[in-house]
Amino acid sequence: MDEHKENIHAKDVNVKMSNNTREDEKAKPCSRICPTEESSPPASPSQSNGDFSHPVYKEIALANGHINRMTKDELRVKLSELKLDTRGVKDVMKKRLKSHYKKQKLMQSAAEGGPTDTYYDYICVVDFEATCEEDNPSDFHHEIIEFPMVLISTHTLEIVDSFQEYVKPELNPQLSDFCVKLTGITQKMVDEAEPFPEVLQRAVAWLQERELGTKYKYAILTDGAWDMSKFLNIQCRISRIRYPQFAKKWINIRKSYGNFYKVPRTQTKLSTMLEKLGLKYEGRPHSGLDDSRNIARIALRMLQDGCQLRANERMHAGQLLSVPSSAPVEGAPAPHNPRSKE
Repeated sequence: MDEHKENIHAKDVNVKMSNNTREDEKAKPCSRICPTEESSPPASPSQSNGDFSHPVYKEIALANGHINRMTKDELRVKLSELKLDTRGVKDVMKKRLKSHYKKQKLMQSAAEGGPTDTYYDYICVVDFEATCEEDNPSDFHHEIIEFPMVLISTHTLEIVDSFQEYVKPELNPQLSDFCVKLTGITQKMVDEAEPFPEVLQRAVAWLQERELGTKYKYAILTDGAWDMSKFLNIQCRISRIRYPQFAKKWINIRKSYGNFYKVPRTQTKLSTMLEKLGLKYEGRPHSGLDDSRNIARIALRMLQDGCQLRANERMHAGQLLSVPSSAPVEGAPAPHNPRSKE
């Protein structure tokens, strides 16, 4: 429901936005993870090497200058020669080619003991669906009615697992006709579902079974700030449980996409990001699980193009804040069952 999220007035957020934060918009367990390699949790937060005096960065800069002078046809030919994806607009292809050379240089450098980049082991994409009206009144409380998660591996660059459950709303148990039409979620689906605290417990168990935050380093990723700063924040208040620690930092893919491909905020809607990357939406728009899968496809393409996705937003004392790019790359903490506020 990405477009509908943007139409929700800012005063509905019920969290204070920091002055330096952009107002970006925003159970069917599948097969277990089959890891391709053994890993153990890092003893300390991972960091990218910040010393750009190494000669490898001069080589990367020279390659970037050459790529900047290439035409669209030249870019497509070179990408084809390297057996890389040739889809997308010119700026996307330039970024893809630059990232390829950077990755190659850094891999060579790492083999020689030089600088390299780091990634999370897994990224968990979350895109909630919530109760809504066609014209939401200012005091309307959006309740989560679909809790989907799609897990991607940064090592194999593929979707490896997914989770989905519907949720029974508490304050407004009767869905509006607009909500049913928008999301495809019927009254019967939510009537037969369980309340949010029980669904969240099963989501936590799903994450724990996959050893995220213990054996494997992971991060939450969303399409905008709304899912965590608004929907999850308000839902926890309604359900009288504490906001989960593992969801206090996340990757806002709209910010990451805009910064990586150097495009304005107006070009970071889900449909636009897919189009600019030469992809088409798969599934039913505004289905939480299908939206999550398509967001995951964008994240995978960005990883393939060399983007180091990292947490860039966080919740602190009810405020939505930005995570500075200079901060260490930290994985989300191990998930635990939510605690009651009472």
